[in-house]
Amino acid sequence: MSKTAKIHRVGIIMNGVTGRMGTNQHLLRSISAIMKQGGLRVGKNDIIMPDPILVGRNAGKLKKLTEISEAKKYTTDLKAVLKDPAYSIYFDAQGTLQRFAAVKQAAAAGKHVYCEKPTAITTAKALELYHFCKKAKVKNGVVQDKLWLPGLVKLRKLIDSGYFGKILSVRGEFGYWVFEGHTVAAQRPSWNYRKVDGGGIIIDMLCHWRYVLDHLFGAVQSVSCLGATHVHERVDEAGKPYKCTADDAAYATFELKGGVIAHINSSWCVRVRRDDLVVFQVDGTQGSAICGLRKCWVQNYENTPRPTWNPDVDQPINFYEGWNEVPNDGQYENAFRIQWEMFLRHVVLDEPFPWTLLEGAKGVQLAELGLKSWKKRAWVDVKKLK
Repeated sequence: MSKTAKIHRVGIIMNGVTGRMGTNQHLLRSISAIMKQGGLRVGKNDIIMPDPILVGRNAGKLKKLTEISEAKKYTTDLKAVLKDPAYSIYFDAQGTLQRFAAVKQAAAAGKHVYCEKPTAITTAKALELYHFCKKAKVKNGVVQDKLWLPGLVKLRKLIDSGYFGKILSVRGEFGYWVFEGHTVAAQRPSWNYRKVDGGGIIIDMLCHWRYVLDHLFGAVQSVSCLGATHVHERVDEAGKPYKCTADDAAYATFELKGGVIAHINSSWCVRVRRDDLVVFQVDGTQGSAICGLRKCWVQNYENTPRPTWNPDVDQPINFYEGWNEVPNDGQYENAFRIQWEMFLRHVVLDEPFPWTLLEGAKGVQLAELGLKSWKKRAWVDVKKLK
């Protein structure tokens, strides 16, 4: 670090980081990692240095986080720390039901807001948060991490290069088997499967699919969604069986601007036999691509096989051949960290940050319309939010 470097210290209130994603992605792999490397260098002589304080209800858990990260301060008193002028950013990774009230409190206190998705459980509430922050004149953003996954970054470059010709369709498969807890411990929290606690895969994953589809393939114009609760009983953290009331699978089709058709299956009741936990296949007139979290494969028009349907003999074509892997283009940083760095630059340097709470509201809107489609068993149009 240069002796003449100007240090921009940015106080960050990190609320709800005792959860799995909050701890691993936002604290350890993002804010703590930035601090460990000496801050975020934003110019020859400028460095942004995060100064976090961890907030939650369990002081013991918070203290343990300070022992394994660069964050050394914690408190269970959110109201008090919101009054502290040393902290200009409020980050929220709490459960969905707790987010709305806390974000409004933070914005009212003049804090810039950055939070996990979904930003609320209804479109009306999500839009209210956006307009509240806008009126309070605080900068705001929502986590949209999948846009910076290496696999999707490679896919984005293929789209921008015109590789596909005219894109025809997108197929997505997401999910894995979440154990019920009777004989094998569950690997997701029990509230995910209780509707009253804000659980459900539709409210969780359609928020993701909205920004992925909008930013890569075309704005979502309508949706047809069928949800299901396949597993009816699970075991909670206390070892007690409970009734599952939230959807654990969703089968959704989307019409996109430009005529692209997308279909994405999302399930916590599926066993994986594919390249990754999430896989997208994009088919176009000139070529196709398949990407996972980190890797991407392509097959152009010239390499497309010409199979013959004959169920009486073993398939002579190995369909995995004829696909070429897209090489890595340098190092790929953690997706959450990339967006954190962008938000820090937005706050300190006023650089553009298009992923506002309005984008978060769009995700909630699609999830809400997915639930409506399921209930009505019909296509539902997606209206423009503002």
